[in-house]
Amino acid sequence: MRLVREKAGKHERQEEIRRLLRARRISTQQELAELLAAQGIEATQATLSRDLAELGVLRVSRPEGAVYELEPVSATATPQLAELGETILSLRENDFLVVLRTRPGMASAVALAIDNARMPECLGTLAGDDTIFATPARGVATRRLAQQVRSLFGREIG
Repeated sequence: MRLVREKAGKHERQEEIRRLLRARRISTQQELAELLAAQGIEATQATLSRDLAELGVLRVSRPEGAVYELEPVSATATPQLAELGETILSLRENDFLVVLRTRPGMASAVALAIDNARMPECLGTLAGDDTIFATPARGVATRRLAQQVRSLFGREIG
């Protein structure tokens, strides 16, 4: 027998949504509603839509299909990103690319962090030993992508 809570508060519901999105891949609001219901939290589609928007949840295409994902983390939330950011020596952009220079051997780790952040501004990265090329998504200025990378690592990179 499933326990249905009298009216889960907004905070409680949103915390459960965060927990579920971290724990598994969820493709639809219906699937999310069913998982919440299994936890005793009833929510309408309209409520879920608002919650997802407020939480900054993105619908991202993956090889296995579209899924909901939480907004990327930042260095303020993840100290490891700040430490990794210390390995970045410079960041410059032109009309087409953002180019990062790192300490020798660190480019792959920094590029992976950028890719894992799933910034909508970044189409992808290409890393060598100490150099990374980051390509902005269509319609995104390289200056905007450079700002997002700086924000990700929580520091001003020159």
